[in-house]
Amino acid sequence: MKKYILISIDVEDWFQVENFKSCIPFSDWPFCELRVEKNTHRLLDILDQFPTDSGTNPKATFFILGWLAERLPALVREIRKRGHEVASHGYCHNLCNRESYRELTADLKDSKKLLEDITGEQVAGYRAPSFSINADVLKLIEDCGYLYDSSYNSFGLHGRYGHVVLPQNGKKRVAVRLSEHFYELPVSNLAIRNQILPWGGGGYFRMIPFPVFRRGITYILKKKDAYVFYMHPWEIDPDQPRLKQTSASCRFRHYVNLRRTENKLSEMLTSFRDHHLISCRQYLEET
Repeated sequence: MKKYILISIDVEDWFQVENFKSCIPFSDWPFCELRVEKNTHRLLDILDQFPTDSGTNPKATFFILGWLAERLPALVREIRKRGHEVASHGYCHNLCNRESYRELTADLKDSKKLLEDITGEQVAGYRAPSFSINADVLKLIEDCGYLYDSSYNSFGLHGRYGHVVLPQNGKKRVAVRLSEHFYELPVSNLAIRNQILPWGGGGYFRMIPFPVFRRGITYILKKKDAYVFYMHPWEIDPDQPRLKQTSASCRFRHYVNLRRTENKLSEMLTSFRDHHLISCRQYLEET
């Protein structure tokens, strides 16, 4: 069986994360320093530097925030030009399960159309901010014209992650078919003795030593045909502004090991270069 690594990038800037909303409201976003463009370009360059054993460069899915796409359309086009998938991360990073039906419908449709107008291509995928989904949200994502969602995170000890019951497909495939034309691609976690350990990326990738993290990915790939990884452009930016107004725990989770993330990503790309490193949409089309 082929084994896939699905690298996904949630394109949001340092000031747009949920942990900083109490001190940086949406109304302040236009006055914050934009650092996402150079950080995303750096990620694109890293992906180009580590070809797989088949001789192709890794391809990733970039879930892009509409607020940024509106201001940086050239960045969206550059991502697509380099062969990566452009997908939606919503418009303004509001938690899906806390929005009204009307607000969420507008967010889903507007962000999709914005990205499609920039690229001239259909946007197939969506990822909810902070994995904030439920069954009703998933249905609405499908109704708004998306072909897949990648927002389910099975780690149950995080207060913002949504909860859904997915069908058991009885196979080793990561993709879960929710209807005839709609799929869920859950973020990968490590299941050991009925315990779920967060292993999909983000802050957990920064905190866990890479040799240990690599062993966890290998274990996941023994059970499933794919490993779904996520990170953000600000996670390779140790020089970003440092906030003091938020709590110590939020500061720790945001700033821990920022200087090491780029090297760890390079190690991961090297370690799994014999696998198929493709976008979420490519994976669904192939399998």
